[in-house]
Order: sequence, then structure tokens, then C-alpha cells
Amino acid sequence: MTPILASYAQDRWHKAVSSFEDIQSAVNGQIIAQASSSGLDFGGLVQHARSKGGPALRKLNFHQRADMIKKLALYLTERKQTLYDLSFNTGATSRDNLFDIDGGIGTLFAYASMAKKNLPDKYILAEEVETLSRNGTFMGTHILSSLQGVAVHINAYNFPCWGMLEKLAPAIIAGVPVITKPATVTSYVAHAVAQMIVDSGIFPPGAFQFICGSTGDLLDHLEGQDVLSFTGSITTSEKLRNHPIISANAVRFIAERDSLNAAVLGPDISPDMPEFDLFIRAVTQEMTVKAGQKCTAIRRIMVPETIIAEVTTALKARLDRIVVGDPQHEGVTMGPLAGLAQREDVRRHVATLAQESEIVFGDPQHCDPLGASDQSGAFMSPVLLQNLNPHDATSVHHTEAFGPVATIMPYTSLADAASLVKRGEGSLVATLCTYDDNVAAELVASLASFHGRLHILDRECAKESTGHGSPLPALVHGGPGRAGGGEELGGIRGIRHYMQRTALQASPTRLTRLTGRWTIGAQEALRKEHPFRYNFAQLTVGDTIHTQPRTITVQDIEHFAEFTGDTFYAHTDEKAAAANPFFPGRVAHGYLLLSFAAGLFVDPAPGPLLANYGLESLRFLKPVSPGDAIQVRLTVKSKNAAREPHYGEVRWDVELFNQNKETVARYDLLTMSAQPAAA
Repeated sequence: MTPILASYAQDRWHKAVSSFEDIQSAVNGQIIAQASSSGLDFGGLVQHARSKGGPALRKLNFHQRADMIKKLALYLTERKQTLYDLSFNTGATSRDNLFDIDGGIGTLFAYASMAKKNLPDKYILAEEVETLSRNGTFMGTHILSSLQGVAVHINAYNFPCWGMLEKLAPAIIAGVPVITKPATVTSYVAHAVAQMIVDSGIFPPGAFQFICGSTGDLLDHLEGQDVLSFTGSITTSEKLRNHPIISANAVRFIAERDSLNAAVLGPDISPDMPEFDLFIRAVTQEMTVKAGQKCTAIRRIMVPETIIAEVTTALKARLDRIVVGDPQHEGVTMGPLAGLAQREDVRRHVATLAQESEIVFGDPQHCDPLGASDQSGAFMSPVLLQNLNPHDATSVHHTEAFGPVATIMPYTSLADAASLVKRGEGSLVATLCTYDDNVAAELVASLASFHGRLHILDRECAKESTGHGSPLPALVHGGPGRAGGGEELGGIRGIRHYMQRTALQASPTRLTRLTGRWTIGAQEALRKEHPFRYNFAQLTVGDTIHTQPRTITVQDIEHFAEFTGDTFYAHTDEKAAAANPFFPGRVAHGYLLLSFAAGLFVDPAPGPLLANYGLESLRFLKPVSPGDAIQVRLTVKSKNAAREPHYGEVRWDVELFNQNKETVARYDLLTMSAQPAAA
């Protein structure tokens, strides 16, 4: 009996009873599942997310949400073989699974780690403070808080696992519940992932819902606190962006669309250089991984006109080594397209391209797959076209065959190459293969504004490069213009897409209490004991110590210069120092001031403070001359739970003053303080 893929709505599985769509194996055409969303209350899904999922997530801080994402990554890792087995029917080879399944799980791990490292264990994210008044009693900052709506994710068919998870992680960490809808043709893989997410019990009720089938009237229920994120074609993207509710309610819309990505071989590269072979391998890989069904795949190949024949010959030879067939068959390096309909669409687009370009490798109408049939399976040969007059062509710069298809074309100069690349009207990524600094600089300057990512390939980075087509969690995945204008990834930037930035204006003390970060001018807490005597739990933001002053002498400066070897003239030569426009004469070393500051505020006895592990934002603001006296204010600026339960990070605001109460230096000191022992 053909399995019916259920949707997960309002914390229960819903199996439709009508309006089914058959889902076929890309390998043999057999019906392997059916999907339908008939009977779903889409308004109920949205309301459930807002009333249950959102409040439950917002009760957790950033670190707690990140912990859930890490737990999910571990849970899926233990069960990924099941996903591998299902993915073969999508046409994915074992290599393809590394991108989709392992890549998706890896993105969860990466986001969990980034959030624990870069976000506080709090519920809002505060940015730097701005002084808004003369005396510093009125200040402002920006805070980012969780949107109180729902994130609707509509995903493409080519990456049913990664596509879902790379959107899920930043939304959940931001505190926004998710309704995810996969493309139907490969939804059986996404359904298996959704089943695992539900079975894990990691997320609170309402935080995750899953639609198998159409979206019905889902978009009609979205409002200004919601986010709609889409990956797929330009046509569908335009329909979503122009939906009257999306427009009227100013729903945040993030689009990551297919684009005509390019690869440019620099004019400095000749066939005998390592970069030539790196370029050939990179293009071949991008044409054939996932059978070219990647939004980041290389579609246009720009090479110097003087060596286009050599590049074409080398590409043909490399493509001739690709073995198309059943992905479970030993030796196969490229599987079928996702389905017969997808193959017919690619063939139509190849026919359009062939009106202006010549097919120099492959037959789009015939393939002899290993261990399978191209009659029942969606198999297709890689197709390389050549266009020798790219400035006179239009289809090569506007038509995308979403499969193992690319077109090679010549350029005459770097300006000419950049002009051709920009005819794609905005792309997700381009690869620039060069070993010349000037070539790289000129192309980056010309092309950066047209791309979300530029991948510069040469012999020095090739061994560890993740390649042209691999989006990374820490970097932006998206692009301008035709590519959609949105960003799906980008480290903490990706999380911020699901948060509202708000300007907050108040007194320094009020801002400190609201944000959990001490602000200069806020009230200080002067306690009986030295703050280093308090453990992490006992310390409070604002705990402060003011030290006794210490006078800086000429002997101090000369001893420090001799002892450290820092005999820079500003510290050792009165006449030369006085001639320097920054100094009144000989001055103390900046690092001498830091050392003396530590001597003034450090409590030497063993205690809860375990280690000083760095300082940040150091600025020397006013020179200190012999005879000046410095003293220190040390204040707990913020606290952040560390990844280990035995200690936590304390950030201290350190300010050095002279005898005239003028600030001479300021920085953040980072320490680890012990947590109290568990009862």
C-alpha cells in the first residue's frame, strides 16, 4: 500500500483523505508516496504557533534554544542512515547526501555553537550604547527581541533535508516557531526529518509544524510579526512577494532564488598552471553534484578567448568521466534529476539555449544510465554548450536549465568578463580562479555588489576550500537582484532576520537594568568585599571597585623599557617625545599602565575568580606623564554562562583615570568565575 505522508499540525499528525498527489521515484518512476494537505486548518496552524509555540520559545534564552538545536543535531546524526536510504530515490548519490543530509545536520551544530559563543544567555540582544545628552544622563541603545509571530518556510525540492534545517536553526534560536512546507516531489525525505524532529520531543508544543502538500490559504493568515522565507524559482517567488496579504501586512519576505552563477578563469592562468586544473574540476563538480540541481551551480563559464579551445577540450574530457546511473549502483557519480517533469523542464530550457549556443558535449534527449533506464527514470547526460558571441546572446544570460547544464563563453579583457557576469542580473555566487592579486582585486571591485558570495580559487586554498557551491552557516547565503535579494544564512545575521531591532532610550541605570549590560553613568554597587571574592552566581551587574591611586615615576618608565625591551623613543627620549604631536614629552608605556592597573585591582588570594583570558576594545585615550597618578574603576559589565557548568564568563568594564579624573584608558576585561557547587 502506498504510504500517505501526513502533516504535523497543532501537535498531532494529520493524514488527508482526498486530493492526493503521487510522488514518483526519480530512479525508476515507481510511486513511492502520496501527499495532500486537504483538511488542514491553516489559520489554526498559524494561531497555534503564535499562542503556544512562540510563548514557549520566548521563555527560553538564546543559550537554551541553542541547546535544543544541538540536541536535535545529535538526534538526527544517530538516524541519518534512514535518510540516506530514502534519498537515493530522489536521485542523490552518496556524495550528494553529504551536501544535503550531513550538510543540514552540520548547519544545526554550527548555529548552536555560534549562538552559545556570540549571544548572551538572555532573552534580548543589546547593542552598543550611544550618549544622547551632554551630561550622560540620557542614553540610547538598540535591542533585538524575538518577533511574536511565526516563521513560514517554503523549501525547494533539491535539498529536502538541508533546506529545512538551515532555515529552522536560526528561527528557533531567535525564539520564533516554524511552519515548514517542503516541495512535494521530494517531500518523503523532508517528512522523515520532520518525523524525527517530532519523535525527539526536543521542541516545546507549537514550536514546529510541518505541511505535506499545498499551502492552501496559509498566507492569508500572516501578519506583520511573521516571516515568510522561500527558496525556489523566480516565478513562485514573485507570486509570493506579490501576494496581497504579504504586501498589505508588510510581512518580512526572504527569498533565495535560482541564479545564473558564473565561474571566471583569470587571464593570468595558462593550461600548465595548477589553477587551470582546479577550474576544470570545480566547474565539473558544480555541473554534476545533485545532477546540477543546485541554486548555486555554475551555469556560465567565462574564459579568456585565447584558451577557450583548451578549456573546452579539458571540460569535455572531465565530463566524459562522469558515470550517470542508479545512485545505489557502484561506480555511479551522478544520479537522475528529481523527476520526469523536472527533466522535461531542463530539456525545454536546453532547447532554448541551443538556439543561440552550440551543444559541444552531451545529448539532452538520450542517456544510457548504469543500472537503470532513462525511460522510467529521470536520467540525463551532462550538457556543455558553447557560445562564441556572448554579448550578442540573450538566452545564456536569462535562461536557466536547472540541471547538469552550463555554457562556456570567451572574454577579451577583465572589464569584458565583468560585463558578461553582470548580465546575469545578480547571483548567489561566482568563482574567480586566479593567482594574480590585481586580477582578483579588479574582479572583486567590479562584481561584489552583484553577488552574495565570491569564491576566489587558487592553489593556496584549494585543498581546504569547501567549493563554489557549498553555502556555509557562518556566511551569507543569498544574493541581490535575480537571486532574490534575501539572506538565509550569515551566522548571527541569520538569527537577526527573525528579530526586531528597537531603539531604546532611557537613563544609564534603566538601560543597565533592562539589558543586563552595565552602561557608563549607571549606578554602581559598592560591596563590602572585593568583587573577585564573589562566585559567578553572587556577582551582579554593576558590582564595582575603585582602587587607590598610583603615581607613575620616570624610574617606572625606564625600568619597564629596560625589562621589556620596549625602548620606543616616546618613553625614553624627552626631546624626541616632545617633538611628537601626540605627546607632551616622555610618557608611560600603554602596557605599563595595563600592568599597573592589574596590580591595583587584583585580589591576590585564591578565590572564585579562576582566570583572566583576555581583553577587548582597548583604547589609550590620554597620555600619562611622569608624576601623574592613575587609579582604576572596575565594574561588572555583563555575565554570560559558559558552556561548562562549573564556571561562567564575566565581562568587566575597566577605566583608568588620572589625578584630574580624566580617562586615560578603557577596555573590557574577560574572566572566568566559578559557579557555586550544586547542592
